[in-house]
Amino acid sequence: MSISAPPPSDALRSPMRPASAMSVLAALLDRSLDQMAEAAADVRLFDREAIRAASDVWDNNLFPLFWAASTSNAGRRERRARIVLGWMAGLGERRRGWMTEQATIAGYDIEALLPPAKPHTPGRNYLGHVMAPQCRLTRQNVDELAPDYDLAMASVRHLSVERAGTRLTAFLQLVVDRKFAVDEPAPPALLEVWLDGVTDIAFDPSGTRGVVLDAGVREIGMSLGPGGRLRAAGGEYRLDDRSWHLSTAGRRADAVTPPRTSQSGRPRRPPGKGLGSDAYAAAALLRHAMLELRSVRYAPRADRVPVLKLCRAFSGAGEAILAAGAQRGARRRDAAFLDVIRTWADQGGPDITRWFSATLGAQVGRPDIVETPPAPERTPSSLADGPPVSATPAQAVLVMAAWTAAHIDYETERPAAAQLQLALPPRAHEGSSGPWRLRTVGCTEPKPFHLHADAFQGPGPFVQTGKPTAACSLDLHQGALFIAAADGWTASVS
Repeated sequence: MSISAPPPSDALRSPMRPASAMSVLAALLDRSLDQMAEAAADVRLFDREAIRAASDVWDNNLFPLFWAASTSNAGRRERRARIVLGWMAGLGERRRGWMTEQATIAGYDIEALLPPAKPHTPGRNYLGHVMAPQCRLTRQNVDELAPDYDLAMASVRHLSVERAGTRLTAFLQLVVDRKFAVDEPAPPALLEVWLDGVTDIAFDPSGTRGVVLDAGVREIGMSLGPGGRLRAAGGEYRLDDRSWHLSTAGRRADAVTPPRTSQSGRPRRPPGKGLGSDAYAAAALLRHAMLELRSVRYAPRADRVPVLKLCRAFSGAGEAILAAGAQRGARRRDAAFLDVIRTWADQGGPDITRWFSATLGAQVGRPDIVETPPAPERTPSSLADGPPVSATPAQAVLVMAAWTAAHIDYETERPAAAQLQLALPPRAHEGSSGPWRLRTVGCTEPKPFHLHADAFQGPGPFVQTGKPTAACSLDLHQGALFIAAADGWTASVS
């Protein structure tokens, strides 16, 4: 369900400024950190996908950014920055759209700095087979599935419904029967569906065979079996079927898709080497932090990644890198990057500084760059908070609920499973003003599993029955979410 709220702060855009390529590149890094901090500021509105997407931008773009910044020659720096921006924008329509949106929010017009956008064309896999594209959920696109796949006999393999700030999103995997012949035994075809702006949910896995997908102009409606349903403002879908090239739609695409060649058409990756030792250390540290942040994509990791602490530590990183890289002379530049690393450590606090030291030791063999504070008497096993106390809170907010059917994956039998992410209130000793905290729990063979839209309406009465390490159940919002686990939970719900 959509939750009414004031517009996000990034909707208040700065006046557009003349664009310097290097300034835009630095602003995109700082916008990523701001986005992630906003997405984690209140775990009751936790946006895991926003954190994953913003951190993913920098997986293979951080070293090129440092390379672009590391020269005192303004003209050379601009030429390098344009190369890096062009490389980033060449990684797909979504990436280019994100860059344009975030640059605009920061007050820059980026389009003049980018090469012309290339039209999207279907791709081919390593065997040369054409691959199914990701498509918007429209009536025409859904109708085009009918000649090749039987939705009326489809079943739900996986469903997850999750908060994305003030909105709800959903992801489904449907096992669909093919209506066309395949050359050899093949894994089941999966129809993957992403829904945004979810407004209604009713799900019970005991009866979800048979799918009706109604893609209207203003609403997407899905019926899942006799009683299940989803409603959303919009969505997309993709077929995960290695035999798609044999379908009617696949053969049409094959006829108009150029053959696979060794040249993909993407721009050549800009250099990331040749940095001074301290600039390299700063780049390696920041990239490793981005990988840590990106690990929230795995739901069990989401409550163990200190998103706010890391974003606070690297706040203003783009501007700091630009200033350090512009110093004249290699020695002064390296000294400036050392100062940048130490400033990041000071901004992050003792826990982050200890993490910095361990990371610098593992990545570049230089743990002594920052002065490591003494460890506390009891050190948690990760950067997140230590183990919770045992009392079950009286209320909770549902952040994510997921269910997966028993299935065979790569010749391995997988049991049915469920996973929840809950925002829990402050512990008693923290008082009512303490922060809410995220907790991820899971179980196998959940029976029953009931999910209704009311489960996402905010803080509600939360009841745990039984022992969390044995047979137990959870109830939120008086039955809107009810799940029973015969063998207990993977973690304490407290």
